[in-house]
Amino acid sequence: MNQIFYVECDATHAGNFVFDIPQGHQCWLLVITKTPAQFWVNGELRLYPAHSAVLYRAHQKIYYRACGDEYINNWIRFESNEPFVAKTTLPFGIPFALDDPDYCHALFKLLIIEHNFNRDYKEASIDYLLNTLFNKLLESYFHEGFNAQYYTLLKLRAAIQSNPVDEWSVTKMADFLRISPGYLQILYKKTFGISPMEDVINCRIKLAKEYLLQGSHSIAEIAFQCGYQHVEHFCRQFKKVTGSTPRKYQLHTGNFIGKCSGLQG
Repeated sequence: MNQIFYVECDATHAGNFVFDIPQGHQCWLLVITKTPAQFWVNGELRLYPAHSAVLYRAHQKIYYRACGDEYINNWIRFESNEPFVAKTTLPFGIPFALDDPDYCHALFKLLIIEHNFNRDYKEASIDYLLNTLFNKLLESYFHEGFNAQYYTLLKLRAAIQSNPVDEWSVTKMADFLRISPGYLQILYKKTFGISPMEDVINCRIKLAKEYLLQGSHSIAEIAFQCGYQHVEHFCRQFKKVTGSTPRKYQLHTGNFIGKCSGLQG
């Protein structure tokens, strides 16, 4: 069972903000920072960067404060006897870096919606969202090899996947991260197990499959809509990735739409 007492996104405070509860709350408190802040950890005040998460158990001393012109965070105060919370292996009162703060921020916004509206499956939805949030916290805390570029790499990959038809190049991607093209390729492959341009190609081919399944576009039209200037180049890459030509893929899926643009499979 989970019960949310209060949840808030983008709570903004002035530079003199201090949150000091020596005896702690009578429930759980999870804080995710969006600006740098100072936290009381192991008997001293320490500075932590933006996109840090810290979990406080009931009756644990809580002290944190702004360290700039303003302090912004997401936070949730809640009760839970679920194992993913009660038996968590996350540290208590010690901030750690988040791998994907945008994802966690989205979960917070959904928790706010579920908390504020009485819907048929409100309790179940909150349980699933909190469980997912704690999974993401665990992934971040136990992530080996976390580096300063990881969050930016995630944003780059999300941009590629949401718009694969863009004119992507290694140079353009490197500029996105403000690093050299060579270092980008090493970092990207190490992080995701695939080169950046292979990722672009895979995303384009995935999009092409959707168009082919719809059966309402010619091969030439699909090639253009997936970011290819030449149909032959599209067909070569499609076959390299899938093992089949676009035409044969249509036939195999039962969505053959006839001859398109005079091309043969």
